[in-house]
Amino acid sequence: WGGFAVDNATLTRFFMIHFILPFIVSALVMIHLLFSHQTGSKYPLGINSNMDKIPFHPYFSFKDLMGF
Repeated sequence: WGGFAVDNATLTRFFMIHFILPFIVSALVMIHLLFSHQTGSKYPLGINSNMDKIPFHPYFSFKDLMGF
């Protein structure tokens, strides 16, 4: 605690964070996409806009996949 040198414990902790963080972010993105797929987007003014809907799966799934 509070030393002047970066030691093995510090490097191990930072490596663990850098290794685990992408998996956590990927899981949160997948959960977000799952909920977006189930509920769809909500228009804040409450106007029904079913005429302009594009199906989520073929269009947005491919678009998100190409973003990676």
